[in-house]
Amino acid sequence: MRDQDKSRIRKLPLFQDMQTAHFEALMQAAYAQNFPAQLDMIRQGEPADFLHIVMEGTVELYSGWRERVTTMAVVRPVSTFILAACIKDAPYLMSARTMEASSIILIPAKDLRATFRLDPDFAMSTIIELASCYRSVVRQTKNLRLRNSRERVAAYILNQAKRAGNAASFILPAEKRLLASYLGMTPENFSRAIKSLQPDGVAMDGMRIIITSLKSLEAVAGPDPLIDGPDATTPRTQ
Repeated sequence: MRDQDKSRIRKLPLFQDMQTAHFEALMQAAYAQNFPAQLDMIRQGEPADFLHIVMEGTVELYSGWRERVTTMAVVRPVSTFILAACIKDAPYLMSARTMEASSIILIPAKDLRATFRLDPDFAMSTIIELASCYRSVVRQTKNLRLRNSRERVAAYILNQAKRAGNAASFILPAEKRLLASYLGMTPENFSRAIKSLQPDGVAMDGMRIIITSLKSLEAVAGPDPLIDGPDATTPRTQ
């Protein structure tokens, strides 16, 4: 593993407070691997053998049942997945595949659990990370159940604009099919929702979203910190 990768991992909220000796031991057990685009890295139901850290590239977390498949999250550098299964020593509830060529650090789950028992600061950071992920899931569930498709798309555009530094325009971070799945709709409904928002402050040019009236868009989305977050006192999650 490159020293620069270790430095970037150390800055993650999950690892930044743990004892140096324990961090170095984890990094000694870890290894880096490069994956090509569109490769299934893990499958739901398999044992959680490794904590994965995305260093370069993008990874889609998804789940399937019968003939249905849905996007659960998109992970970008530098972020971990899937921590809960590793700590609990339980099967993965989600599958993961690369969306582009990606560099991943893999930490054996058994070493992660051993360190959790040894290092109180790491244990506390793990609990905070898991709590943050749980709250993120609750927010996403509320978003899906309380907002209609048009409101969900409007809220998503507002959140992406904030992530881009309150930009008036930004490039969609993933293809429309994936975003539609994440927002609980078909690609056709996603496109229709964006088109229906044109009178309410949204224009689209290819993959670029342009906000023409922030006030009108907010009126549709109804921004709510108890749905949209984030918590000011918790670390960023995937």
